[in-house]
Amino acid sequence: MEQILTLAGNNLLSPIILSFALGVAASLARSDLSVPEAAAKALSIYLLFAIGFKGGVSVAAHGIDITLGLSLLAGIILSAVLPLIAFGLLSVMTGLSRLDAAAVAAHYGSISIVTFVAATSVLESSGIASEGYMVAVAAAMEAPAILSALWLISRGGDGRRMDSDLWREIMLNGSIVLLVGSFVIGWVTGEEGLAEISSFIVAPFKGVLCLFLLDMGLVAGRGLRGGSGVLRPGVLAFGVLMPVIGSAFGLGTGLLLGLSPGGVALMMVLSASASYIAVPAAMRVALPEANPSIYLTLSLGVTFPFNLTLGIPLYIAVATTFTGG
Repeated sequence: MEQILTLAGNNLLSPIILSFALGVAASLARSDLSVPEAAAKALSIYLLFAIGFKGGVSVAAHGIDITLGLSLLAGIILSAVLPLIAFGLLSVMTGLSRLDAAAVAAHYGSISIVTFVAATSVLESSGIASEGYMVAVAAAMEAPAILSALWLISRGGDGRRMDSDLWREIMLNGSIVLLVGSFVIGWVTGEEGLAEISSFIVAPFKGVLCLFLLDMGLVAGRGLRGGSGVLRPGVLAFGVLMPVIGSAFGLGTGLLLGLSPGGVALMMVLSASASYIAVPAAMRVALPEANPSIYLTLSLGVTFPFNLTLGIPLYIAVATTFTGG
């Protein structure tokens, strides 16, 4: 417990978390502070490219082995199964319709790349090593959750099917393309490629992350301010309980795979996070009748702040305890 509190305290007082808190506070206070949409898009492109590239370099140095393949497979299975668990919890804890519950469940099987990036930053600051290929696992966990949500809807007699527009939205989503593409570039160019652009993607990384999380705080604050009608007690409780349940599945998976303490922690983070970029875009095409104020407010306004402030230190402490790291 002392380790968890220490990590949580250090994390809460880090520039990354305080930048997010500033955004939330400014939004709730109705300040006119804002980050231009084009600037926010540029920040997200930078972060996705940097984390993908560094992950590819790590794989080039590590080499491809059976653990990498099993980790990718495990990530895909987790992404497909977690929405089923989330859907069951939502059915018990909330009064959401089947359509809205399935849309929310999809978010909790996919991943938040920003939560993943924040966790890698905390691990680096704590001197805890992790497998570089976990960024590939993150990319693999984006899409299966969407397919599980559509399967849940089809079980209700909705009759929806996968058409070309939806497949395109899922497979060619910008965040997935950039993450996978930069990973391949880093893998191909290796340490030499990293040395050429290290001044661009290494040194400025945390500063850019602070600005991006400032914008995320502003968005989350607006969601909380306008989401009082949908954040009923059962829905709020789900937004905190589901990450904890997901992290438990990630812990078991990481331990079975024999990952390092940092790798186990990242597997927990991926399993605990909720998408607010790729899945909402797919839901607009696949389930346009679902209420976006529910799934966006839950994923970005409840689960994201929980993971960012308390979840990441908890997952790291548990992972290091169970692995003896």
